[in-house]
Amino acid sequence: MDKAKLNFDSLEFNQAYNFAGELGAFWQPQMTTFRVWAPTASSLKLKLANKDNMNILPLEKSDNGTWFLEVQGDLSGVGYNYLVTHDKNEYEVVDPYAKALTVNGEMGVVIDLAKTNPSNWFEIPIPYLNSFNDAIIYELHVRDFSIAKDSGIRNKGLYLGFKEANTRGPGGVTTGLAHLLELGITHVQLLPIFDYGTVDERKPFASYNWGYDPLNYNAPEGSYATRPQNPLSRINELKQLILALRENRIRVVMDVVYNHTWQTEASNLNQLVPNYYYRQDSRGNFTNGSGCGNELATERFMVRKLIIDSLCYWAKEYTIKGFRMDLMGLYDLETVQIIRSELDKIDSSIILYGEGWVGGPSMLSDQKKALKGQATKFPGVGVFNDDFRDAIKGHVFREDNKGFISSAYGMQESIKCGIVAATNHPDVDYRQVLYAHNPYTKHPSQSINYAEAHDNLTLWDKLLKSNPRDDELVQKARQKLAGALLLLAQGIPFIHGGMEFCRTKYGDFNSYKSGDEINQIVWGRKLRYYDVFKYYQGLISIRKNHPAFRLKTEEEIATHLYFLPVTGPLLLGFVLKDYAGGDCWRQIVVLFSGARISREVHLPGNNWVVVVDASSAGTKRLGVIKEDRVLLPRLSTLVLVDRESYDQSVITSRDN
Repeated sequence: MDKAKLNFDSLEFNQAYNFAGELGAFWQPQMTTFRVWAPTASSLKLKLANKDNMNILPLEKSDNGTWFLEVQGDLSGVGYNYLVTHDKNEYEVVDPYAKALTVNGEMGVVIDLAKTNPSNWFEIPIPYLNSFNDAIIYELHVRDFSIAKDSGIRNKGLYLGFKEANTRGPGGVTTGLAHLLELGITHVQLLPIFDYGTVDERKPFASYNWGYDPLNYNAPEGSYATRPQNPLSRINELKQLILALRENRIRVVMDVVYNHTWQTEASNLNQLVPNYYYRQDSRGNFTNGSGCGNELATERFMVRKLIIDSLCYWAKEYTIKGFRMDLMGLYDLETVQIIRSELDKIDSSIILYGEGWVGGPSMLSDQKKALKGQATKFPGVGVFNDDFRDAIKGHVFREDNKGFISSAYGMQESIKCGIVAATNHPDVDYRQVLYAHNPYTKHPSQSINYAEAHDNLTLWDKLLKSNPRDDELVQKARQKLAGALLLLAQGIPFIHGGMEFCRTKYGDFNSYKSGDEINQIVWGRKLRYYDVFKYYQGLISIRKNHPAFRLKTEEEIATHLYFLPVTGPLLLGFVLKDYAGGDCWRQIVVLFSGARISREVHLPGNNWVVVVDASSAGTKRLGVIKEDRVLLPRLSTLVLVDRESYDQSVITSRDN
């Protein structure tokens, strides 16, 4: 191969070296086969290590740039790496397809995956999901969830902490798994759980990281396992986490970071096939669209294959039922379309969504990027609605900037964009929306609605920064209003773990390595802000019990949802009419106020039952309004149901 003339994007290279078969180490009791793709290598050897023994075996060239070796005997538990030679230089690399690892991901391990399954792995059914719109996503970092001293959880900071039942914290509040069940969410999104680079698994609590520094894509991170030195431990214990949630009707979403790797020149991928896996400029410099030093060239066949093979492996082997794609704007459109298609073949209810933007300048043209504004080109894939996010609380990168819940003017159309899940709606003037001046989704499930995530300030901290003179009662009212906007909007609501009880990171804007003191979920805040928690719980109950808030199509939203002509710059109201989505409630009025004073609002008719007010939320009757007008308290939400259908629904419920 003439490397001086090598063009990885040429037709000739792709015809000669694109490989569609299986890669990796495939164990059988009597033998293990190894296949790795390295078309530019001059030689490739297999290094096998088992306790004090080490063997070096040559691989043979095979189809389409792959190298192949069959080794007799039972190699289960044996470590392996590849020794690859380029231009007389030899590099030791971990197999990009390694499914098990030694400590710190230093070697791949041959594994009999059947040994990693919990005893009842195949007996517990997957929780049913009728529609993506039924999802309520809750974002968590494995360690943050249980590490606090007051968590009541024994396996602090570990996978196994998720399976402990009925744990309690300060004042007897539920924590851990019991808290998730009490809250009522449907999906837990875990920050990266594949093997990442910056936490030493030998001393896992000596440092901290979110995990957006991928090292090995196909094996779990070891710092969350009880025995990271044991290659089986991290796999089995992650499966126990997934099984515990599955038993309690919660699906697991995995945060995946295929847009970049922790290392660049020294990465396993680059040392295996130099310059193939990453985008470079015309001078051969690695481009940095991720803001983390590099970006994967997803448009190349074997990079795309690596990503798709990895996603499908997690979906099949670990029963992962959703993927959140970090910096999805760095993926090319075709790759995202193929990912959706391949996941559909496994399970069409697997949810897929991502950040529809990039982290820096990229060589991939905007027309080819999976950006938020091009979401109609990848149906079945969601994007985070940053128009809604910043309209709710203010600009995410400007601490003092305010949003609707902080009484900032001019946010109504952006809030309405979020309420209709960024679909085309006659009542929304997209020219006034913050960033997107056109509807960018075709299906409501493509809008992931959020007010905070692991990145940037928590909502509570943002409110303290942008409204420093307001007291705690006012800030709590804003926190409740934000939750109501998210959970009563069409689309898919996304809650950052702890938001429901005013989570703080003490003003840390970027806590990716700030440690447990900053990042831990402090369960004492659930006791302190229990009224906020109960409010979110009640909103979730309404959403789950009333399909009017989970309409499945753009057409349904345009037909059944209309905005009220309320007067006032900080008031917003909409009506869900005609038993929307097959709801038992005929007509529902939802009113939001970002104003600092109470305002009167005219209603479409009279005789209403109140189910949400400034202090309480749920499906139970809180009061009755007989007139065609109501006084809407400051910084609050009201949800009203026509009395006739509400009373009928109560009778029907009793009969059933």
